[in-house]
Amino acid sequence: MGSREEALVEILRGRLEGLGPVTPAALAAPLGLGPTDIAAALIALEVEGFAMRGRFTPQAADEEWCERRLLARIHLYTVKRLRAEIEPVAARDFVRFLLGWQRLSAEQQMEGPDALESLVAQLEGFEAPASAWETEILPARLTGYDPAWLDDQCLAGRVAWTRLRARNGRPNGGTFRPGPVRTTPITLLPRRHASLWASLSGPPDPSDPSPRAQTVLGFIREHGASFFDELLEGSGLLRQQAEEALAELVGLGLVNSDSFAGLRVLLVPADRRRPIAGARRRRRTVPFGMEDAGRWALVRRPAASSAPDSGETVEHVARTLLNRYGVVFWRLLEREAQWLPPWRELLRVYRRLESRGEIRGGRFVAGFSGEQYALPDAIGMLREARRKPASGTLLSVSGADPLNLVGILTPGPRLAALTGNRLLYRDGLPIALFAAGEVRFLQPLDAGSEWEAHKALLRSRVPQPLLALA
Repeated sequence: MGSREEALVEILRGRLEGLGPVTPAALAAPLGLGPTDIAAALIALEVEGFAMRGRFTPQAADEEWCERRLLARIHLYTVKRLRAEIEPVAARDFVRFLLGWQRLSAEQQMEGPDALESLVAQLEGFEAPASAWETEILPARLTGYDPAWLDDQCLAGRVAWTRLRARNGRPNGGTFRPGPVRTTPITLLPRRHASLWASLSGPPDPSDPSPRAQTVLGFIREHGASFFDELLEGSGLLRQQAEEALAELVGLGLVNSDSFAGLRVLLVPADRRRPIAGARRRRRTVPFGMEDAGRWALVRRPAASSAPDSGETVEHVARTLLNRYGVVFWRLLEREAQWLPPWRELLRVYRRLESRGEIRGGRFVAGFSGEQYALPDAIGMLREARRKPASGTLLSVSGADPLNLVGILTPGPRLAALTGNRLLYRDGLPIALFAAGEVRFLQPLDAGSEWEAHKALLRSRVPQPLLALA
């Protein structure tokens, strides 16, 4: 580089230190030069790490240049200004926002089979009791929910179900055999993300299946994914014995089926299932059977050499939680699985996303310490929730639902995350609980209001074909 070029570099260095984001044309004009005349000098400053180029101001139509440290200071001031613009909402308004954000409020509920995929994406990675998904969680968000919609999504390879964190088949040396009972934690997730979540939950615990379960497991390992009639023929077990073996393997987190019908059938008592061909049953039965399950296969868990990158995994979880709640902070995540990345790792991702301008940081919900981050779309809905007048609308939520947040965000005793437990919200505040067969009111109500609250609390949304699961 000649002396003229070196001098031009020093001149541009001085101008960039005081101008902030500026276009090459505006930078060259006072020197009587054109943008092409200073291009080489600007590239030299970029290679040196002194200057950066991009579009840094909202109105910028052309590429801009800025001194690196000055750009960092401008960005810091911008973040502080954006945070100062936010007015936090009360916890009750935040709960009202969440009821709309997660589609539980009547005006925000979704319709039709096409909406199911987006709901599963929002609930991705959340653990809920096996029977709660189709009796409480999905029907509360999807008007006219039909079990066939979930089966179609699973059979098409878009959605998968599994137990991510398995438990030992014989805890403490006992003889207990786990099966997919009503409280077995099951996760719905997009199939393409299954390996990512499996790497988070870790390898399955050492298990010792029963001899019948080992027979079925061995057949699947040898022959691959198999239909139920193939399992019956290959294992030599009776139908009920094979079903009990599959139930045990599902409870251990070792197998799942192509469709959700496989789990659904195992949760229904044998005398309520659809009879096999040629058989008759007097009792009213459910309109599905084991033949609708598709193939049974081993749950795929990535090997250490092929596990997803940890940084990519943590960022995916961070984005998933933002999609689930709109606003995230450490207290809100108490209902999430214990094997998720710790809050300190999620914070690194959220700070990076805020620096990119993808999300906003600030104080969004009053009364909770620590950093809070929100999606841009959620901020507008938060403001609407704060301005919306109280309507007195009653909304009943299952104890297994992600929005069972009593004792976490709102006052009152915590409600166990069981399918049969229920929580009643009125304008974002919990007013009644149902647990252990008893109704408990958290606020004083007159006789008429108490009767209405009692009916609303126990109102069921279970689809007709799934009443046997309720």
